Amino acid sequence: MKSSTKKYLAVAFTGPSNSGKTTLIIKVSSILQDMGYKVCIVKHDPKDKASFDREGKDSYKFFQTGANVAVVGPTKTTMFKQETSTIEEIIDMFGEFDYLLVEGLKTLPLPRIAIFRDKIENSYFEITDIIATDESIKNIPNGMKRLDLNNPEEIIKWIEQNAKRVK
Repeated sequence: MKSSTKKYLAVAFTGPSNSGKTTLIIKVSSILQDMGYKVCIVKHDPKDKASFDREGKDSYKFFQTGANVAVVGPTKTTMFKQETSTIEEIIDMFGEFDYLLVEGLKTLPLPRIAIFRDKIENSYFEITDIIATDESIKNIPNGMKRLDLNNPEEIIKWIEQNAKRVK
């Protein structure tokens, strides 16, 4: 049974495109939420490709004026900001949570799991604490510890032991 105080634990996931980051984060988030924890997710969008509204809608028109916009509904709030946010601002916006799962944002000083399938890219090692792979990776570099990409419970156990308290 979880305690009523929030954990405020953060961990980051990194790796090349199509390595399975999003799939793993969805699995980990779902399991943690099934256990009763509140989970928040931040995804890095380095090319500003993400959009949450479409042309012609009122909120899109409001955002086009240059204003910051909040769309508030009965079950969700969507924010559109004209500038980037720091991780601290995002954490404050989320309020109370147990786990913050970050996809990307390599510059954040968080414990980091690098996900690889088919091949390992050494360029990730300087920011990686542990790697998660599937059976497509036969050999891992000396000194690197490995998690099973297909075992989200094992990954959650590592997160519980290594995540950084951020609040």
